[in-house]
Amino acid sequence: MVGDVTVTALRRESTSFSNAIYYNSLRIIMRKTHHVNIDILSFLKLFSHNLWLLILGTFVYASILLCIIERQNNEALQNRSLLSQVAMSTWYSFGNIVEYGIDFHVNTAAGRSLISGLYILSLILVATYTANLASDLTISKSKDVISGIDDIKSGKIPFNPIGIRIGTAGEDYYLREVSNGNRNYYPLKSRKETFDNLLASIIDASFIDIGVGEYVTNNIYYNLTLVGEDFGEGLFGIITPQQWIYAQDLDVVILSLRESGTIEKLRQ
Repeated sequence: MVGDVTVTALRRESTSFSNAIYYNSLRIIMRKTHHVNIDILSFLKLFSHNLWLLILGTFVYASILLCIIERQNNEALQNRSLLSQVAMSTWYSFGNIVEYGIDFHVNTAAGRSLISGLYILSLILVATYTANLASDLTISKSKDVISGIDDIKSGKIPFNPIGIRIGTAGEDYYLREVSNGNRNYYPLKSRKETFDNLLASIIDASFIDIGVGEYVTNNIYYNLTLVGEDFGEGLFGIITPQQWIYAQDLDVVILSLRESGTIEKLRQ
């Protein structure tokens, strides 16, 4: 019998392996999470309450100050009641903050300085709001139940919804590094069973070889995704009978394929 498999110490005791074809590692595979949380006021959460109050206070203070500065020298504010003057100044200040063109021009140097300050403030607010919005959208799209193998080790999700294929390097890693020999996982017999149970929400997560995981999530199962960094690094070799007479010839062929870059091209 000849077949490709991950090299482990337990397997090495009962059979032989060729030289390593390439280095292998494991990844966590999960369903993609779709967060649907509609909040019509979510756009206000990008700034803190104190910042919104500060912006409002700055806007009101600038409006009153503009009215005091311009009321004697600006024709647009003359021959108006005090309430009308304040309303006009408020509207102009608001237009400068939101960068909306208003048919009103300041005449004094102090007024122009005040409006310049409001314009600079509006640029800072827009840039900050845009950055916070982009960050919030990025985080919401990439949010998963767990972020890596450390979350599984710490018990962030129950062990029962974690599916492990029996007789694989993933099972060896789980028993050695996660459960201390306790088989408290959901047993799986094949990769197809792994994918089907993930999609059916029978299990929440599983371990998979990084090469296989990248291929199936990018080309077949678009509702599944890989989570966290790779772990459980090992060797991927060809299992052969013990004392196989062609073992050396096989090793020579593998080494020549690695040196020529053929194996790396096939892997990609």
